Amino acid sequence: MGDRPVTKSRRFFRLAGMTAQVASSYAATRIKSVFQSAEDAATSKLASYERSGELIAKTLGELKGAVMKVGQMASIAGDILPREIADPLRALQREAPPMEFSVIAEQIERELGSPPELLFTNFDREPFAAASIGQVHRATSDDGREVVVKVQYPGVDDAVDSDLAHLKFVLRASGLVKANKQALDSLFTEIRSRLHEELDYCNEADNLRLFREYHRERHPFLVIPEVVGERSSGRVLTLTYEPGDHIDELDGQSSNYSQETRDLLGTRLFSVMAAQLFDFQAIHADPNPGNLAFRPDGSLVLYDFGCVKRVDDDTLRAYCEAIRTGIDEDYPALDRALLELGVRDPGGPPVEFSYYKPWRDAFALPFVHEGIFDYGASTIHDEVIKLVPGAMRRMASFQPPVELVFIDRMIAGHYGNLRKLRARGRHWPLVEPLISSVLGG
Repeated sequence: MGDRPVTKSRRFFRLAGMTAQVASSYAATRIKSVFQSAEDAATSKLASYERSGELIAKTLGELKGAVMKVGQMASIAGDILPREIADPLRALQREAPPMEFSVIAEQIERELGSPPELLFTNFDREPFAAASIGQVHRATSDDGREVVVKVQYPGVDDAVDSDLAHLKFVLRASGLVKANKQALDSLFTEIRSRLHEELDYCNEADNLRLFREYHRERHPFLVIPEVVGERSSGRVLTLTYEPGDHIDELDGQSSNYSQETRDLLGTRLFSVMAAQLFDFQAIHADPNPGNLAFRPDGSLVLYDFGCVKRVDDDTLRAYCEAIRTGIDEDYPALDRALLELGVRDPGGPPVEFSYYKPWRDAFALPFVHEGIFDYGASTIHDEVIKLVPGAMRRMASFQPPVELVFIDRMIAGHYGNLRKLRARGRHWPLVEPLISSVLGG
């Protein structure tokens, strides 16, 4: 049995109640810390963060919509939240409980003018997948094609702005965020823009057509679904069904996915990611493993083009400068590039160049590693965690880089996908010519 949409008033009171509880917990912990030793105060603060994280994740998971979508962006949450809160939010990466079929059928009829049984030869009542802002059903079109129908939950688009305002307020009122007001406002403005685009399925249809055209000849191994325009609208999107194996299913088909095939798939995924960023200047910015599928012949399938980030010339050039100077260990030039990118706060304290060395060594490892790099055995993520305490002591020198939020999300997400794929490869030769082209040699 599926859920029904949460009413607007109930959303408001659930989010307001969450805000009050988190803020009260924070205030009580601060007052209590005045009368505690440093060690006891730190323990109390940790316990408060853990309670708040569990409450926030529970509330967002129950409400679906924009706030759950933001909670799923663990790579973003990890940049501005303590680990004790970011970790529970990662649980939201799992699929959401589906809505009742009657809700889905009503939404389709509102959008397309007829119920699903009249629009499709066959329409599965059980969802193929369910997520934060909508769910997907298998169907057969009236011309006999196998399709999937993506249906947005009613009221999700109306609740985006108020949901985000509540979430931003709870983060600020709780004392949990590591960003100043201006940086947090800019970050939420960027997230809001991408969410509004993601909720417009006409926009996603345009993205699908655009990316299909870009990749058609450059990457013939990449499969992108085709839009069925006559069965699509702003809140319903019908696409051709493009099957493939989920990344978690590959080990069960080891005979189909040899190490050689995994390496080929990894190289192809990296090539697509690099071409989108450095050449096309528009990236598929939702690297959730559920948006990828694989085929034994080396084909990749890429789903869900709602979240697309376009990269302007200035940002791309500064980003390429940061990569090139980082690889070359030219730390004064790297610092200038980070200032231009908005990673470094120009009003903050200067950063000693030696600070950049271990970060460079961690992030550049796949590019500077001698021989073939094995993503399956990679410990870059563990090395980065070890660097976090040092970063916390220099927070005044840095700020959330708004233009990089979704670029970083893509790169961090696909690093995780390459690890799960257990791919190996030498990928700097794929990147270096693209960076040189941007920088002019």
